[in-house]
Amino acid sequence: MSKVKKPKLVAQPLCATKQTRNEATDSIDARSYKRHLEIDVLARTLWGEARGEGAEGMEAVANVILNRVALAREKGGYWWGDNVIEVCQQPYQFSCWNKDDPNREKLINLDEEDVYFVTAKRIATRAVLGFLEDKTKGATHYHARSVMPYWARSLVKIAVIGDHIFYKDKA
Repeated sequence: MSKVKKPKLVAQPLCATKQTRNEATDSIDARSYKRHLEIDVLARTLWGEARGEGAEGMEAVANVILNRVALAREKGGYWWGDNVIEVCQQPYQFSCWNKDDPNREKLINLDEEDVYFVTAKRIATRAVLGFLEDKTKGATHYHARSVMPYWARSLVKIAVIGDHIFYKDKA
């Protein structure tokens, strides 16, 4: 039985020259790579922040991150970052990325087979691709129920999901 070679599918502009075909391929590869990085960083953030909260809790944290990205785009930029990676890794926003947080080393060296990471990766993929429903009603902040940070007093409480309380700015 002979093997059938699958054709390589690459989106190309109509009437493409060799140069534009290469530029199109490079552009697709760059977008694909960026999307892969966004999914990975988001999944690690979900694992670090909410692995004990189950899928619903991880989805809610993903909603906060996506809501921050959307707000930054709406305002033409925002201090916490303009994309998923910047928002996740902004210092002192998601503690799992803080250099002094014990979770940081763990999330950097995660086992890809970790059951919580597999769940986080599925959720992150749906989030980055735009298929994650916002159950937080637009929340841009959250914290664990066990603490009451000073910044929460200036926000509107809009949801409680698992052990986290979710907020957004006052209108």
